[in-house]
Amino acid sequence: MMWYPFKASLVKLILASLLMTHLLAHAGQPAQPSDVVATVGDQVITFGEINTMMNSSAIVGLSMPALGTPERDKVRITLLDKMISANLIYLDALKQGSDRDPGYQQGLQNFSNGITASLYRKKQRAVELEVSEDEIQAFYKDSIAPGTEFTEEVRMSIEATLRKQKLKESNATLRGRLRDGIEVSINEEELNPDDDEVRDDGEVVAGYGGTGITWGEVKGALGTPRNAGSMENRLDTMNSIIDSEILSRQSRESGLEKDPVYQARMKEYRKTSLINHHRHKLIAEMDPTEGEIRDFFEKNRDRITEKEVRKVQMVVLKSREEAEAVKKKIDSGEITMYQAAAEYSTVPDAKKTLGEIGWVKQGSGFPDLDAVTFSLGPDETGGPVESPAGWHIVRVLDMRDAEMADIEDEQAVKATRRLMLDERLDAYVIGLRQNEFPVEIHEDTLARLSQQEVDWYAEKARTDTVPPEKVEEDIRRLMK
Repeated sequence: MMWYPFKASLVKLILASLLMTHLLAHAGQPAQPSDVVATVGDQVITFGEINTMMNSSAIVGLSMPALGTPERDKVRITLLDKMISANLIYLDALKQGSDRDPGYQQGLQNFSNGITASLYRKKQRAVELEVSEDEIQAFYKDSIAPGTEFTEEVRMSIEATLRKQKLKESNATLRGRLRDGIEVSINEEELNPDDDEVRDDGEVVAGYGGTGITWGEVKGALGTPRNAGSMENRLDTMNSIIDSEILSRQSRESGLEKDPVYQARMKEYRKTSLINHHRHKLIAEMDPTEGEIRDFFEKNRDRITEKEVRKVQMVVLKSREEAEAVKKKIDSGEITMYQAAAEYSTVPDAKKTLGEIGWVKQGSGFPDLDAVTFSLGPDETGGPVESPAGWHIVRVLDMRDAEMADIEDEQAVKATRRLMLDERLDAYVIGLRQNEFPVEIHEDTLARLSQQEVDWYAEKARTDTVPPEKVEEDIRRLMK
């Protein structure tokens, strides 16, 4: 078993929703023992899950190396760390009962309503939008120019046109058909923005068919304060909630909760949302005071401050004498820095780059060279100055001042708070890993399957000429 250290902050490591969607794509499916590369408590992580993420889309903060490269294994380990971290937070959430929090339960209910309503609407519209052969023939007779040949292409075009017409009609009458026979009421007085701060979450603000909808169910759907303050937007939101709940109720009555698509998406969302819900709860509990932020900034100023940077152009020569002679030509206007770089610089690609090396951060180079570079202003030339690479003539093309160098800067406060929360959450999750939930990594399985991928790809590249996207598709299928 191998212990893989955390390589970035937990806030950044907790998977974005896209990442977690892939992580949970196989939820509920029995894992093959030969494919399990790690366990976190009773949760398993498979090689196939990691490969699904690597091969299907880019992950935030990571670039995906090509198949068969050593760099790919490094990314795979980083993703495994992320998945372990997410599962530790998930297990901690269950242990602390975060899955019973009203806010989490309400979120689940809203998501369930949305899924069932969407499936029901799709199912109903599949019937409503059916186009018969008689309708196609009637449209051809009444609306197509005489003499037009009735080809398969014409037929498909007519069918598409009729579907669009039916969809437009369906959308126009959906609310009326939904609410047919159902009594709907909205208490506009109870939606008055002026009473938001004193209104109880249990206050019933609307109802349909004998079912009440409370303020607690509505306020989270109102969006930004600007939208929340508009009565028109409140009523639109309220009507959308009612329509969704009616659709959801009808879908449940039709048995759509047993639909495999519904069950899979609910299982995904249940875990993903619980991880996010619990993480936000932990962060709220760890929020530092103003004094703690100031103390942390003073102790970690170098980590937080974005140092001064300068866009630099250099000519590198073998000797001081040669460098002084070239600089004299530059200073006199006999040649430009660009010409000097192309004609005299010992840097191999100087003729191509003309000496431009891009943005340089203060403190990142050789001390003497750094000192000269950051003593210059824009369009000033300095040197010669020696480094192990030779004698440098330096010109500053542009510069950016240091940022977040003072805790009075609002951005510095935000960056400091964010770094503090990163470290506190890191420490918390490492504690879970060490003391609460056993983490086991099957190093041999991980190495074996990684090598299997490399060998397969090498053989594929040797024997076949196939598009890269086809190779990616094959490798995903192989590793599932």
